[in-house]
Amino acid sequence: MSEMNENPIMSEKESKIKVERKEGEPTGAFKGASWAALLIGVAAYLIGLFNASMELNEKGYYFAVLVFGLYAAVSLQKAVRDKEEDIPVSGIYYGLSWFAVIVAIALMGIGLYNAGSIILSEKGFYGMSFVLSLFAAITIQKNIRDTQVARDRDK
Repeated sequence: MSEMNENPIMSEKESKIKVERKEGEPTGAFKGASWAALLIGVAAYLIGLFNASMELNEKGYYFAVLVFGLYAAVSLQKAVRDKEEDIPVSGIYYGLSWFAVIVAIALMGIGLYNAGSIILSEKGFYGMSFVLSLFAAITIQKNIRDTQVARDRDK
């Protein structure tokens, strides 16, 4: 009799809504927040650069530093993660990954320090959007790797 009271349509609907997350996989909210942080950081940086009253070669410098920094940060995250998981990583690649991140941050810092045409608040804006973008890129790379490991574990 109790089976008659159950609503099969409701239970089917509820099962479609609930998405099963694998153990170790980041939540959808965390993945979304990471992507939002990257998009906001990069968009703010690029909009600020587009609207800046600096020479085109200076804009190119700051754009190149952003792209280099994003790539270096993702590369370092991968090298550190591989090493942690006992996946072979050559010492030269590991060292170059650290060096590239340090150089990218130094180039941004030195460029902002020496930029006479940029007011202090703009320098802070570029610095913060740069750091936000690097952190978000690292987080997205980690989320992708965690999702892949969680799904491979279930196979």
